[in-house]
Amino acid sequence: MRTPEEEGGVLTLAAVPIGQAEDASPRLKAQLEAADIIAAEDTRRVRRLAASLGVELHGRIVSYYDAVEMRRTQTLITELQAGQNVLLVTDAGMPGISDPGYRLVAAAAASGITVTALPGPSAVTTALAVSGLPTDRFCFEGFPPRKHGERTRRFEELAADIRTQVFFESPRRLPVTLTELVASHGEERQAVVCRELTKTHEEIIRGTLAELAAWAQPGPSSGAVRGEITLVVAGTGRRKAGAGAGARTRRDRAAGPEGLPYPFA
Repeated sequence: MRTPEEEGGVLTLAAVPIGQAEDASPRLKAQLEAADIIAAEDTRRVRRLAASLGVELHGRIVSYYDAVEMRRTQTLITELQAGQNVLLVTDAGMPGISDPGYRLVAAAAASGITVTALPGPSAVTTALAVSGLPTDRFCFEGFPPRKHGERTRRFEELAADIRTQVFFESPRRLPVTLTELVASHGEERQAVVCRELTKTHEEIIRGTLAELAAWAQPGPSSGAVRGEITLVVAGTGRRKAGAGAGARTRRDRAAGPEGLPYPFA
């Protein structure tokens, strides 16, 4: 066990807003101002976030993104061992959740460095919460594999899973992903596409996988899907909530109970 004199700095993983800067917690503001080093997926974004929050950054800002994650991890561990407090932030949401962070946390834990977190926004839990699908058991699958064969195998494995499944996907690949999920999970499986969560143009579209696959196809009037996408798919064998409703948004639901895409069973 290390003595207090040997403890060094603290690594703090900080969740940052996924859309609205106002979602930042007071603790995040304080940590941005106080950190000795801010390791950011995009240094420009963290500066913009600080400016929008009225926070002055006093610490050194270093980049920490996929391409430099492995080599920069040891540098940050050395800084932590020397007593520097490091704040890790990504572009949006919680570090380590489909974003850089895992390697640094693992290295810090192996070195006996204190690791803590500032909880906050996450597209995973936000999408799950608003989906209306069962939340007692779920799995997060990140971005589906890009290679067709790997993606097909992954979807086939998940087709029999009773847990609600949460994916990230790019708008460009969404039509293909939904079409392949129809093949693996079945046309009638309930799902929800969450687009631009918490942002100005937020849209929550509910329906069967077949309905959503048809909705996502670019057309002469609709154009291609845009924005950041989180996809929630019901597990197999779960009691689903009524029939699909096609393209329904949060604004549709604001009209009252009759506007709900499907009532809870």
